[in-house]
Amino acid sequence: MRIGVNTRLLLSGKMDGIGWFTAETLKRIVVAHPEHEFYFFFDRKPDPQFIFSKNVHPVTLCPQARHPVLWYIFFQYSIPRALRRYKIDLFLSPDGYMSLDTKVPTLTVIHDLNFEHSPDNLKPSHQRYMTYFSPQFARYSTRIATVSEYSKRDIVDTYHIEAEKIDVVYDGAHEGYRPLTPTEQQQTREQYAGGNRYFIFISTIIKRKNLATLLTAFDQFKQNDPEGTKLLVVGHRVWWKDELEKAYKQMVHKEDVVFVGRAEPEVLIRLLGSATALVYPSLYEGFGIPILEAFEADVPVITSNCTSMPEVAGDAAILIEPTNVESMTDALWQIEKDSALREQLIANGRKQRTQFNWNNTADKLWQSMMKTLNRTI
Repeated sequence: MRIGVNTRLLLSGKMDGIGWFTAETLKRIVVAHPEHEFYFFFDRKPDPQFIFSKNVHPVTLCPQARHPVLWYIFFQYSIPRALRRYKIDLFLSPDGYMSLDTKVPTLTVIHDLNFEHSPDNLKPSHQRYMTYFSPQFARYSTRIATVSEYSKRDIVDTYHIEAEKIDVVYDGAHEGYRPLTPTEQQQTREQYAGGNRYFIFISTIIKRKNLATLLTAFDQFKQNDPEGTKLLVVGHRVWWKDELEKAYKQMVHKEDVVFVGRAEPEVLIRLLGSATALVYPSLYEGFGIPILEAFEADVPVITSNCTSMPEVAGDAAILIEPTNVESMTDALWQIEKDSALREQLIANGRKQRTQFNWNNTADKLWQSMMKTLNRTI
């Protein structure tokens, strides 16, 4: 069988959550199924690290799809032509985009519908494209996979898709996250936080990640903090205006916020594993991979009580109302003061993390691919 895959988000050093989902599942699937041929469709010359096996055939298509007009050309013209040229039997698109001009059985992975609920999080051109085409993608796909029960319900309710058409394929945690030794933790704190303990926020900085509320809550926390605790913000700064810029400018303790920027996985392993807690106060998530990564690192978690985050966190996190500054500040204090609570959260995290791993994700995705091929429920 010939399987075509949209791999345009496999970009060395630039991958977000969807890129990691694509990489972690595909490198397992292609090795587990050497009897099939996989055609990876890139929009630029691929990095050799993403050619995971001998049965992977990289194909570079034009144009480089990084703008709505180019998305349209790539998916509605380049992809259908490639599917015909390489006689593809099944098409997998892990990033939610697909072609409306093909009869090839198609499995589309829709990670979340955040753009439907928070329309001011994207550029207007991107927002128009997503809200116009995504319902069509959902309806036209042979099957859909998504990363949580919450996202499945959201797709059903928002796009009126039958639930039987959607498979839940949970995310996993990136390899390498582990508990660090005290020496490793102190060395990391010395390098990034002046030797001080710190809370950590990990995410691309966009509006729905709710960094503005965290900055305000952390500033309140610092009013009575004699320990010199820092807040490390790790992630590429995409959005910096309105309430986020205002929240930062109004901080009394802004010198205690350290902006690390985008960090490579080996650095993230050290940064997260040395933190007092991960604070992940997003307003909307289809899953929330950093929560799992904290569990793997034996790091307590503070996260939101909405969308998919309670499903992922279980009883292994302090759940907060993400728009409530006082709730968030109180959670920071609970983690800081209560060592027994920290240990209980870590123990609960060890149990919770057993439900999620990339091997299971790859197996579930393959099962969904076979359902797509056979057009079965």
